[in-house]
Amino acid sequence: MGNLGGIDEDMEQEIRDEEHVEKVVGIVERKPKRRPFHYWKVGEREYKLKLTTRMIEKLENKYRQNVLNLVAGDGIPPLSVMLTVTQAAMSPWEHGVGYEDVKDAYDRWTENGGNQMDFYTGVVMPTLAVSGFFTEKQAESMMKSLQDADELL
Repeated sequence: MGNLGGIDEDMEQEIRDEEHVEKVVGIVERKPKRRPFHYWKVGEREYKLKLTTRMIEKLENKYRQNVLNLVAGDGIPPLSVMLTVTQAAMSPWEHGVGYEDVKDAYDRWTENGGNQMDFYTGVVMPTLAVSGFFTEKQAESMMKSLQDADELL
């Protein structure tokens, strides 16, 4: 009887088998990966946006409801809610950002052609998508629907 302890020898044999290694690498390469952030470009500045668990929890405690219901419930949410969600998504990556800073950024953004509908479809909803609120397929479908609705308007 051979050595019964460990699986090192078996693993070394698999690594030597080039065809097996190619299959393993091929599977890893094809796995879809969620984008790490959504970026909101305001003038020359780009803000990283992604809601962390801590920030989602703060939003849910503040508004006493699920963030998805808050943002994607009945029509477009109030601007103050969208700006607060944006602040929460920005806070971990932009140290010390306050609500007034986000309002100022939004004002600069609208002065350069942005509007509330574009903010909802192009900033808030994609931020939820990268934050794990939807599967990749759902996110793609949702973004296509939002884009189609935006084109109709």
